[in-house]
Amino acid sequence: MAVNSKQPAYGIGPTLLSAGVMSFAILGDALIYVVLPVNAAVFGITIFWVGVLLAANRIIRIFTLGPIALLAQSTSPRNLAIVGAVASTISTFIYGFGEGPTILLFARLLWGLSFAILTLVIFSYAVSDRTKAGTNMGWSRAIHSIGPALVLLIGPWAAVEMGPKNIFICLGIITGLSLPIAFLLPKEGRKIRPRKTRWFPKPIKFDLFLFVIGLTADGIFAIGITLTIAQTSSVGTAMITGGVLIGLRRVMEALLSPVGGILGDHFGSDRLLLISSVVLAMGFAILAAGLAIFGGILVVVACALIAVLWPAEIARRTQEDETIHRLAVGQTWRDIGAALGPLMLGTTVSVVSLSNIYWFTTIIILISILFQRSNHD
Repeated sequence: MAVNSKQPAYGIGPTLLSAGVMSFAILGDALIYVVLPVNAAVFGITIFWVGVLLAANRIIRIFTLGPIALLAQSTSPRNLAIVGAVASTISTFIYGFGEGPTILLFARLLWGLSFAILTLVIFSYAVSDRTKAGTNMGWSRAIHSIGPALVLLIGPWAAVEMGPKNIFICLGIITGLSLPIAFLLPKEGRKIRPRKTRWFPKPIKFDLFLFVIGLTADGIFAIGITLTIAQTSSVGTAMITGGVLIGLRRVMEALLSPVGGILGDHFGSDRLLLISSVVLAMGFAILAAGLAIFGGILVVVACALIAVLWPAEIARRTQEDETIHRLAVGQTWRDIGAALGPLMLGTTVSVVSLSNIYWFTTIIILISILFQRSNHD
């Protein structure tokens, strides 16, 4: 995909508005990672289906980023944002009203489409000025993280008080606020000219690094941390503590993303990405050693920095007309990893201890760092 270079770069305003749409749209998805693993029976599913459902939204994105980019050729990012806002609101309501694997699977697939759309919208605004790509992504990520941070800090407690399904009905109402924000985006915007893409775009070394980040930080950790805490506490305590830890990741993204983006633009996103990746590996090693809170904090801080640094690093490495394409490919491979993470955990946690799974993640993160830095693509 390429961006039409004849169109002017956007200012920061539309970038922040698009991030605001995502901030409301992602509320249901953020909380379901904490609520669903320890309340599977309430939703009429087994632990195996928990893994499937939490992977489904990632799987659909693997196959839809290319077609969505084709759609973007004939419409503006504003129109795409409106579609994403409506789809995310419907999916959140289904979490509350639906029961059983079929309807919940539909909701997760619908959310996956919404996230793919809104991610492309955010990228198209934030990297339009490549000299400020890190700064723009930093502020975008900060706004994007406010909603999920709040819902992860407050939502688990609310789920204990009102029930794990009723909380999603309330969140569906709040998610609807994403729609009026989407209407505030510019009516005419930069359109993306997509290149012909493959279902599984060929990865470069950096894409494989993102695959590992998705597998470990977005997949295994998102489910594993709640299960880890539930081993020594009640379901309610596990939801609240897990929500606080994952919510801390969003808080850190909100606080660190602008700083990380600005520092990346000035001192090199590559260097900061290396440091953050090493800290991520350390966090998983500490989780494997049994220190859930300390290890979890290191993981969420590292994730917050990586989230803003990898798009900036791709923008730095890539020619202007290839930037959006490479971002979409990178996001696709991160989604592939994030889809495999819950599936792997859901099928192995009954026979392999969480500690051993965390040691495995530590090793593959370190290998991916060495592989990615052996020679830049």
